[in-house]
Amino acid sequence: SGLVHIKNPHLDAMEEDVLYHLDLGTKTHNLPAMFGDIKFVCVGGSPNRMRAFAQFMHKELGLTGDGEDLADICAGTDRYAMYRAGPVLSISHGMGIPSISIMLHELIKLLHHAKCRDVTIIRIGTSGGLGIEAGSVVITDTAVDSSFKPRFEQVVLDDVVVRSTELDKDLAEELLACSKETPDFPTLIGHTMCTYDFYEGQGRLDGALCSFSSEKKLEYLKRAYDAGVRNIEMESTAFAALCGLCGLKGECC
Repeated sequence: SGLVHIKNPHLDAMEEDVLYHLDLGTKTHNLPAMFGDIKFVCVGGSPNRMRAFAQFMHKELGLTGDGEDLADICAGTDRYAMYRAGPVLSISHGMGIPSISIMLHELIKLLHHAKCRDVTIIRIGTSGGLGIEAGSVVITDTAVDSSFKPRFEQVVLDDVVVRSTELDKDLAEELLACSKETPDFPTLIGHTMCTYDFYEGQGRLDGALCSFSSEKKLEYLKRAYDAGVRNIEMESTAFAALCGLCGLKGECC
């Protein structure tokens, strides 16, 4: 049916669903009228970057107005920023798994309440490259954890729940085909490693703590490369798991 699936029986019993961190709700806003025709959602870390992206899309789509005055739909909160350019929603998610996870729970419920169909969601953002040219675009085929396994481990109550992190392979190939139109950016498909930390978790030697040698770091990064990892960031496993479970066609670039 192309609809977004909600895997929570408790929601049906609720009189109102407040999307707290987006400053939206089913009683305070007409979500189908506001978002029912959304087809693409692009998410990335920084509010300013996602505003700039929405302005870029506004121009690319030839929409009326100059796009400079795009309003932040989530202006009532300082947690996330959301902008709209035609059928494209552009949302910030902050840094790291907890931050993107909160936003995605509420975004997925938003798309469900708005009765959106056939939505494609793409995470765009910066990452650390591994053995590739600086400025490359990596299209993720599989998000992997720090052990190079395609899984997202989430503690639910006191159980460790393991979820799959496969992304949409057809969408990855489609994006790779699109890249032929932008030869300025070397583009490739590869695994993306998701860590819980920017410093120690990504093998950096310049954090406030470091318990390993530069030799150990290089040996680890070489193993990651040999396992198919081409870039490292801090959101992709949670993104892939949530999108996959809720029937959203998702991809990371």
